[in-house]
Amino acid sequence: MGMLKEFQEFAVKGNVVDMAVGIIIGAAFGKIVSSFVSDVVMPPLGVLVGGVDFTDLAITLKEAVGDVPAVTINYGNFVQTVVDFTIIAFAIFLMIKAINSLKRKEEAAPPPPPPGPTKEEQLLTEIRDLLKQKA
Repeated sequence: MGMLKEFQEFAVKGNVVDMAVGIIIGAAFGKIVSSFVSDVVMPPLGVLVGGVDFTDLAITLKEAVGDVPAVTINYGNFVQTVVDFTIIAFAIFLMIKAINSLKRKEEAAPPPPPPGPTKEEQLLTEIRDLLKQKA
């Protein structure tokens, strides 16, 4: 029973929940970027290079024989995955850069000036100055 309670305390901690939310949002963001690359970026790029669909690019190592499928190296999928990664990495870079610039602005803000002397301190200063003049 002690191990179950320990696991429950671990799973309910804020950091674990935050991490889980981040992973779920990251997976959804990955799907969005993959769709953006495959449906928006790659078709015009394929037209520019002569109507090539990158997902169909492959090198056949061994032709299909009967029920045995062909052995291929699908380098078109690899190219598309590299483009996906590049876009995701660039988006994350921009987010981190924006967060860091906000942090730098907070750090660079000058500290507020110290409060001026109180009325009592001003009065004591005047008394001190008058005593110096008499001496």
